Amino acid sequence: MKNFGLIGLLLLSICLAWSCTNDRSNTAEVKVVTAEEMETILELEDVQLVDVRTAEEYAEIHIPNAQNIDFNSPTFDEDVEKLDKKKPVILYCKSGGRSAKCAKKLKDAGFKKIYDLEGGISKWQHSDKIKLERKS
Repeated sequence: MKNFGLIGLLLLSICLAWSCTNDRSNTAEVKVVTAEEMETILELEDVQLVDVRTAEEYAEIHIPNAQNIDFNSPTFDEDVEKLDKKKPVILYCKSGGRSAKCAKKLKDAGFKKIYDLEGGISKWQHSDKIKLERKS
């Protein structure tokens, strides 16, 4: 019985030591934001706005001043490396799937502040919440 107590204490000590030394250098969180929140962030912060859809989708409709980095492009990783990891990034796609995957990649790559537009551009394209540029 005494051995079980010692083993338990040893395991507890190991777990505490591991949690204290675990590398937490990348504490970035991905925050899903509404269109209103995105507009506020764009006004208040120096952010990088990134559309992760295809070039064709981007040409049809996009948020002004967004740069297009196609998530499915073979050059995606190289293109993302051109972004500033210290500056906040707002991501969006059509419905939120690609931007969520991209957000995870950016987090893993060391980006500090990542925002993801809730529901993508399709959720907001028929509202007056965000300004859009459309193909004429």
